[in-house]
Amino acid sequence: MSSHAVLDNNSHRDLRVRTDAGADLGDDIMATLTVPSEFRRVQAHFPILFRRETGREEFSALAMFGFQNGENLFLEGDRWDARYRPLSVAIQPFLIGRPANGEGPGQVHIDMAHPRIAAADHEGIRLFDVDGRATPYLDDIVERLGDLDEGYRESKAFYDALLAYELLEPFSLEVTLDDGSIHSLVGFHIIDEAKLRALDGEALGSLHAAGHLMPMFMALASLSQLSVLVARKNRRLAGG
Repeated sequence: MSSHAVLDNNSHRDLRVRTDAGADLGDDIMATLTVPSEFRRVQAHFPILFRRETGREEFSALAMFGFQNGENLFLEGDRWDARYRPLSVAIQPFLIGRPANGEGPGQVHIDMAHPRIAAADHEGIRLFDVDGRATPYLDDIVERLGDLDEGYRESKAFYDALLAYELLEPFSLEVTLDDGSIHSLVGFHIIDEAKLRALDGEALGSLHAAGHLMPMFMALASLSQLSVLVARKNRRLAGG
């Protein structure tokens, strides 16, 4: 169970956060949230699939790490085997908090129940120095939080455009692995490339002017990483 608190340099002066990788630190996840402003960086490493939450109209984008809950094929023991970690993973255990009405400036919150909270003085990285000033690590986290928060707030217009032009299509993947087992991804959507190509110049110009066209291309490009995911799964099954 999470335990959120507003971060401050008095209550959390001596707090340390673990930045290594591991299943015990919450990295054993099949997928994580990503935002359109991040798609260019994500697509070089992970497939990007879209999912509609149960009972809701809104879509979200996910960077995929595996085929089943609790499976992260980019986690190799205590090592993250990719040159990039999506923002929603990289900022843990921090988050942006806002008033209940969603308005007003955000505050940096920290989940004190998260496994990345260091249990010993010698573990992890300090958030504040002895004088209570933010460390370079915390400054970097605050910048990433801002990027993620801004990307999330801007994403509604992106999804509105996808729906307006009916550019999302259902997607499922069934793969027979080297050991004969079958793994599948179901319940997702991808961008309909044929419909995107068929849009007229005015529609494409509008999407480009709004900044939506590039993340659409990046999401399509990311689908080439599905074969990489399958290869990683085969290596994992073979013990490699």
